[in-house]
Amino acid sequence: MYSARDQVDNEEWLAEIEQASDRLGLGTEARSYATDLFLSHVPEADRSKQAIAAASLYAGSLIAGEGQTQTDVADAMDVARLSVQQHWKPILRDAGFEVPDW
Repeated sequence: MYSARDQVDNEEWLAEIEQASDRLGLGTEARSYATDLFLSHVPEADRSKQAIAAASLYAGSLIAGEGQTQTDVADAMDVARLSVQQHWKPILRDAGFEVPDW
């Protein structure tokens, strides 16, 4: 779980998630999931936050049934696709979702 302080401390990254969601045409449910997942998994190191934000956005789009490709999400968040690929499964698993095996 996260606190209101986490939201304030990460406004920049939440804005990035919103902007990328706009570029991808994602709905409010996917955005909400992405925000919750990111805030529940915010890394200590600033350099990792962009990758976790991108992976959270990808996972949020899957949960909401608005699945995007890893490449599209990576492009929208300006990260390498590998960053999304490496982080989305642990984020889903930690949030209590079953990870697809494809």
